[in-house]
Amino acid sequence: MYEIIEDTLIDAIKLLPFLFVAFLIMEYIEHKLSNKSKEKIEKSGKYGPIVGSILGIFPQCGFSVAATNLYATRVITLGTLISVYLATSDEMLPILLSKKVDIMLIISILLVKVVIGMICGLIVDKLIRLNHDNEIKDFCDEEHCDCEHSILKSTVKHTLNIFIFILVAEFILNIIVSYSGFETLESIFMKNSIFGSFITSLIGLIPNCAASVVTTELYLNNVITYGSLIAGLLTGAGVGLLVLFKANKNIKENIQIIILLYGIGVISGIIIDIACMLLAI
Repeated sequence: MYEIIEDTLIDAIKLLPFLFVAFLIMEYIEHKLSNKSKEKIEKSGKYGPIVGSILGIFPQCGFSVAATNLYATRVITLGTLISVYLATSDEMLPILLSKKVDIMLIISILLVKVVIGMICGLIVDKLIRLNHDNEIKDFCDEEHCDCEHSILKSTVKHTLNIFIFILVAEFILNIIVSYSGFETLESIFMKNSIFGSFITSLIGLIPNCAASVVTTELYLNNVITYGSLIAGLLTGAGVGLLVLFKANKNIKENIQIIILLYGIGVISGIIIDIACMLLAI
């Protein structure tokens, strides 16, 4: 139990800088920029998925948390959010580096995630248009943070509120993972089957770094295919999905985002596995 508490605290504390910066940006936009400037920021989102995919490859899920908060107040588009979620690496990169995996394999995984993130993000922005009436001030009003008087004060309050939410959720999830063990999760994967992507994509949706850890370890131990690995890593947005339900009050929209993310993971994994089998032939 002591290790669970320690790991939970460490994981949550690592997110604090990302949370603070994200809220600080939103507060600055609300307080300092004119309405015309806000419109320019929203319109510049057409290239957001490209930038989001590139930034998303950095390890840890802090950027997905920041992107979630920015999406909740419509500073970035849905396509940009999806691109960040798909590209986010969480604990995968540190694990592969620590295991001294072939650098070309690492590069291929990152490139595949980035390309899929860019393409899917751009397609989502082309096909889906959401109402952007929800502004940063709406979030401030809901939190009763007295935003009109202090940027720093409201930023700290938003950061602490989300931090506590993540801390409690991470603690519960870490208990479940610790007592069930990796063996229980491993038993549900299907080696050398295109249907494995359905399972790994589902596991990837677990809002915890354990998802990327399990998926990566399973692949390194030759338990799942390359396509299943990519599928699980694509949906592994980390605690960003937890924050989505906290920051974005539209529950129906949140569920649709998760279904979209899951669908992209499954389809991508199946296509990659089929391609690998054809190339092997």
